[in-house]
Amino acid sequence: MLDSVIRTSAPGSIMLMGEHSVLFGERALACAVDKHIHVTLTPRDDRNINIDSALAQYSASLDDLQPEPRLSFVLAAVEQHQDELYKGFDLKIEAGFGHTLGLGSSAAVTVATTAALDTYCQHTSDSYELFRKALATVHKVQGRGSGTDLAASVFGASVGYTVSPCQIEPLGQVPELSLYYVGYKTTTPQVLRQVEQHTQALPELYQKLYWLMGQCTFDAEAALARQDWPVLGQCMNVYQGLMDALGVNDLALSDLVYRLRQSPAILGAKISGSGVGDCVLALGRDPELALDYQEIPVTLSPQGVSVEIY
Repeated sequence: MLDSVIRTSAPGSIMLMGEHSVLFGERALACAVDKHIHVTLTPRDDRNINIDSALAQYSASLDDLQPEPRLSFVLAAVEQHQDELYKGFDLKIEAGFGHTLGLGSSAAVTVATTAALDTYCQHTSDSYELFRKALATVHKVQGRGSGTDLAASVFGASVGYTVSPCQIEPLGQVPELSLYYVGYKTTTPQVLRQVEQHTQALPELYQKLYWLMGQCTFDAEAALARQDWPVLGQCMNVYQGLMDALGVNDLALSDLVYRLRQSPAILGAKISGSGVGDCVLALGRDPELALDYQEIPVTLSPQGVSVEIY
C-alpha cells in the first residue's frame, strides 16, 4: 500500500446529446464541466475505514463492510479493491456542486474514489482501465448505465462515446453553454423504468426512435467537429423533440426550453440528462433573460480526473 496522502479530483459532466439512445448502441456526446468532486485518502495502520461526506458519515472494518445507500458508489468502489486492501484509510469527500443537480455527481465521485483507491493499491491504471473499473462499480450499484458521464469525468473536455464496442473519442471545443435546473429531479433508474414500460407497447416504433436519436447525434458530432454552431443548435432542438416523443419531457422542461429558444442568443435548447425534471441545456447564453429557474454557471473543464500524492 502507498503510505502517502492521496488527493484526487474529478469533474462533473453534462450530456450534450445521446440520452437514452446510447443504451441501445447509439452515439453520445458529453462535456466535463468546471464543478469537481474532491477525494482525499489518508492511510491508516489498522483495518478500519472512515468516510466523511456531506451525504453521510461512515465507519466500518474492511472485514465487515456495512451497506449505506447514501454512499453506495463509494462503498462499491471500496469492495472492488477489497482483496488488495490490507490496511484501512480515512476518506474525505468534498463536492463543488450538489448531488441533486444533473451534473454527473455519482459518476464524478465514482471516478475520483476509484482513482484514489487505485493509487493507494499502487496500480498504474491508464485512463481506459480506470474508466472500465468505474463503469463496473456503477453497474454493480444500479444494474445498468451507459458510462457516458464517466467517460467525460475521466477524460475531460468533450467526448464522443459508444457503449459497445466501447469507443471514447476526445472532441473539440464547445461554445458557451447555459444550464438551468427546473427544481426537481427523477432518478435515472426510475426514468428508465418508465421508458421501458412505454417501449413494451410499441417496441418497433421505439427502436426506430432510438435510431433517429443516433442519427441526430451523429450530425451533431459532425457539426461540433467543424464548429458549425447553428447546425449544432438545430440538432439539439431536434433531439429535444425526440426526447418528448420518448415520454421524458414534462411541463416545466417544455416551458423552460421554449422560453430559452425565444432569445436570438440561444441557438438550441434541450433536456440534458434522462429527463422528467433535472436540467435544460442551451447552446449560447443570454444574461438579459429573466427566467424563474435556477441557472447553474458552467464552463468546459479541459482536464479530467487528476491525482496528487503528498
